Amino acid sequence: MIANKKEFGGGLVMMAGFWIVFAILLSPLYPGPDKKVNMLDYMDNMYNSISKKSSYYVPVIRENAEAYQGEIITLNIKTDETLSAQRLTSLLQQAGAEVQAGAQEITVSGDLGGIITAVLADADAMFANNGQAVSAKYGANEKQVMFDWYNALKSMEKSLTKQKKFKESKILYQVRTKTVEPAYNYYGIEAQSIKDKAVLVIFSLVGYVIYTMWFGFAILFMFEGWGLKLEH
Repeated sequence: MIANKKEFGGGLVMMAGFWIVFAILLSPLYPGPDKKVNMLDYMDNMYNSISKKSSYYVPVIRENAEAYQGEIITLNIKTDETLSAQRLTSLLQQAGAEVQAGAQEITVSGDLGGIITAVLADADAMFANNGQAVSAKYGANEKQVMFDWYNALKSMEKSLTKQKKFKESKILYQVRTKTVEPAYNYYGIEAQSIKDKAVLVIFSLVGYVIYTMWFGFAILFMFEGWGLKLEH
């Protein structure tokens, strides 16, 4: 038995409106990189573009790495199915290092600053979505190149730490996490400033709050109209 038909009806209309808007939000009506997408994907793409803009650290890391120009390092990198000796040899030789391949590891000797410079050049190209330049340079898929750089740097960090070369290990960690990783993750996404999307950002945040409250009040009015109330 409905205790308050007007209140229940209002809640019912609000609930129906909520689901109509929900269906519209999940419909592919909004512009995407290649095709129309739903609102969730559209907002996800927008926030990824904004976060990419704030994740560009290549110039900062390049400046920090200048102190390591001319510093010769020698270390070993263990290889396996994930970390191919052939691919690593190609990367490191392009970076000016000498590489000797063994059965399960490679020995690398070269200018740390030169290696970092090569990595940053590839990361910078990927940040600019110029993967073709990276692919042509090594004759391999551009994302595979960045994946190999990531794993190579990680292995090099461990080797340098064992040699108690902590500063050298730290700079490689910064290169890996602040340039290679974001360059890989954000590849293909166009960077945008939050200032350019300020209206949409504010609208999305305010809209989220209103839409959530809309659902809550719809349930509240329906339950109260039905005669259900919370009492102490």
